[in-house]
Amino acid sequence: MHTASSPTGSATTLPRQYVHKAAHSEVLLTSWHRRSADEYTVTAQWPRTHAFYRPAHRLLDPMLFAETARQTIPLLSHLAYDVPFGHHLIWDHFSFSLALGNLRNSTVPAELVLHLSCTDVERRRGNFAATTLRLRAERDGRHLGTAEARFTSHSPTVYRRLRGAYGDLRGALAAARPPATAVPAHLVGRRLSEDVVLAPTGCADRWQLRVDTEHPALFDHPVDHVPGMLLLEAARQAAQAARAPLPVVAVGMETVFHRYVELDAPSWIQVTPAVSRDRLRFVVEQGDTVCFSGEVVLSAPVETAGLPYVPAQQALGAAPQTLAPSQLDRRGPAAPCEVPASCRAE
Repeated sequence: MHTASSPTGSATTLPRQYVHKAAHSEVLLTSWHRRSADEYTVTAQWPRTHAFYRPAHRLLDPMLFAETARQTIPLLSHLAYDVPFGHHLIWDHFSFSLALGNLRNSTVPAELVLHLSCTDVERRRGNFAATTLRLRAERDGRHLGTAEARFTSHSPTVYRRLRGAYGDLRGALAAARPPATAVPAHLVGRRLSEDVVLAPTGCADRWQLRVDTEHPALFDHPVDHVPGMLLLEAARQAAQAARAPLPVVAVGMETVFHRYVELDAPSWIQVTPAVSRDRLRFVVEQGDTVCFSGEVVLSAPVETAGLPYVPAQQALGAAPQTLAPSQLDRRGPAAPCEVPASCRAE
């Protein structure tokens, strides 16, 4: 097998360590190529089905796109910007938007071409420190979606200083709380209860995060905090639960990562209405501190013979509105809804 160890960017088959995965089956990226300074082409392949990101409504799971974008972050960090293995990559914000029609499932794996650019590249003492990554994806030559992420890179020493006592991986995992009882899987668009990341609180539009550190996809390898992909999945599932029993598809997200969600204390996600009916705002809190916030953009998977899918804003008669991550951050998290105090306690 060819390796992707050369920073010159020749097309390759990518080993799992370049996308921070332990299981070969979780690697979605297949090759990369440097087009010019800070511009790259990456190819990816999505399986017809995935152990966790399963198709529904004849559509591939949109969270496969989020995971694909996530994998480009360590890939370019290590191969294009010489970030050593063992350094920690921290998200500041992440957003994506998808063309619903091009998510349709097929009888063959989906082949993607990703066009990436990195801007606002920062270096400290000559070493890569941060960048904003922008991604545009095509499937079979047709537009599939876009994504944007701002992330920073930190050495193990700096990371331990940032994390304090939580930087001890073994100690963080030993202190992790057992996963709470899941809400019914069908309420969040899931088939299996072990794939549910929400637990009931007895209050509408508010759930406890259900964190299972032994989940083979969300915890593909041990980490000392709740992974970013689990938080994105919680936002997606909370949006589905808030719209239940109406099926919806999360075709976009705009998110801000404020601080880590720890494993040793309960955390909560709450959704509230946004500017239009096809959007929901969410906030994740732990210990009365906002850790993660943003909006989910929803579409209704309406399907009739010979007709395309109908976007939610058309089906519901509302116009879409898009906010840049910077606008979302300035605006602050969603205001908490009024719920009884008993719903806020364990």
